[in-house]
Amino acid sequence: MYGLWKPRVLGAWKVPATGPVILAVNHSHNIDGPMVMGVAPRPTHFLIKKEAFVGPLDPFLLGIGQLKVDREIADRAAITDALGVLASGGVLGIFPEGTRGEGDFASLRAGLAYFAVRSGAPIVPVAVLGSSERTSRLTKALPPLRSRVDVVFGDPFEAGDGSGRRTRQALDEATGRIQKQLSAHLDHARHLTGRRENTGRATGR
Repeated sequence: MYGLWKPRVLGAWKVPATGPVILAVNHSHNIDGPMVMGVAPRPTHFLIKKEAFVGPLDPFLLGIGQLKVDREIADRAAITDALGVLASGGVLGIFPEGTRGEGDFASLRAGLAYFAVRSGAPIVPVAVLGSSERTSRLTKALPPLRSRVDVVFGDPFEAGDGSGRRTRQALDEATGRIQKQLSAHLDHARHLTGRRENTGRATGR
């Protein structure tokens, strides 16, 4: 990541040095996951759509500890693997919007709340800004080489209400709390970096 682009990492010290952690990352570009993997202060295991595990990428992604998930079903194997990462004190990376979009945390799926409430792991919000600013002349799938991408880590927070409840209502309430926290962090990250646009497309230099 540092060889191809110019990541500016802010707040990495906020990620707990030990114990289970969930990184909740906004998602507007294909490089968001690899960028966070490359600059995070701890090894991160992302839940990645199974369609990405093709050809030589399959053994490579599995070899570096990434988790394959079928987004069309309730993938019990992926759920077990993700909970296993947290149970062993590792870092789980999640795109809480479920898929690539505007990267504004506007619509969250329940998966993040489930993993956070079930494991008790704190959530660290992560804003990746600048990855969708403009596309490269070489390939539209990537931002221009050597362009700046900001990765802003936020303060860890607990998703549960302290009751230990895991009911559908409890998860829905946790999702609401999580969305407020993530949206607030994204607004802060935009202000901090000078990227104040309303979508994942950046205006900074």
